[in-house]
Amino acid sequence: MGLDARRSEALLLWDGGGSPGGDGSAWPFSDPRLPSPPARLLQWFEARRGRLGWEDAIAAPLLEARAAALGDAAPGPPRVLVRVDEFPHARSFDDAGKFGHDAYMRFHGVLAEAGVPYLLAVSPRVSADYLDPAVERDRPLSAGEEARLAELRDDPLVTFALHGLNHRTRHASPRRRSEFTGLSPADAAARIDGAVETLRGLGIEVPAFVPPFNRFGADQYALLAERFEIVCSGPETIRLLGFQPTPMFWGEALYLPSYAPLYEKAAKALPEVERLRDERAALWAPLTLHWGWELEDDFAGLRRLCAVLADGLAVDWQDLREAIAEIRRVD
Repeated sequence: MGLDARRSEALLLWDGGGSPGGDGSAWPFSDPRLPSPPARLLQWFEARRGRLGWEDAIAAPLLEARAAALGDAAPGPPRVLVRVDEFPHARSFDDAGKFGHDAYMRFHGVLAEAGVPYLLAVSPRVSADYLDPAVERDRPLSAGEEARLAELRDDPLVTFALHGLNHRTRHASPRRRSEFTGLSPADAAARIDGAVETLRGLGIEVPAFVPPFNRFGADQYALLAERFEIVCSGPETIRLLGFQPTPMFWGEALYLPSYAPLYEKAAKALPEVERLRDERAALWAPLTLHWGWELEDDFAGLRRLCAVLADGLAVDWQDLREAIAEIRRVD
């Protein structure tokens, strides 16, 4: 097994006190690879039909591997990594109304009251129409949004990720929406580096990347992995990078896709979180929320989810970063 598999095994068996090392033999998947385009398309269809997913294809083999390697020490509370998309909301060009920054802070308040740490995906510009590739007009962050970001920056519960430059798609088709696919390496790098510098000027560091629409080109992964410790993705990424284990070391970054039922509205993700808790499935479990979705029930589902996560299940993203750094030092 290669270096990536050894590192992924170390993260799977991580106990918080240091890397257990190993030769990768406990890692139940092959070394990272990019499936062929037909294979990726088939995986995408299988995932959409519910025949390829987190529970059976990822969680089950990872739990078996932990049990084989650790025995009675394998069970424990799940390590739920809560990711939140997106700030500012892609529909908040007017900086007010239903998706404005005041509404976001109500969402944040629910997580903060429960003490739930999370990763927040941030874009430094807001598109006038993020779904229309012909509309190039956008704006910088407003004074109100900058003030809110400053509040969040000072909150120890919040870690930040870059969510593109302005979340505007380059493709009209819903199945192809992406801010990055089709860009040359130089153009993609310039877009990312400019966005990172803008946020850095506001005191916001972004160790992770969350792609708008969960799509970027397979040829862009290396570029992202050079710039970020963690590269996140979601169900839409399957067509571009294939159905991959999560989390796993892949090249220069930790690759962290999030899949259903942990990529859902809070109310629908809750049963899976409860299952992981009840089964003492001590896995890193990436859970993705879209705060705009939670407005539909005025955060009722989110409150129920947070009541469960508050019981020591949601882990700080800084803990994950420390584990990544320690594992890399050992290797």
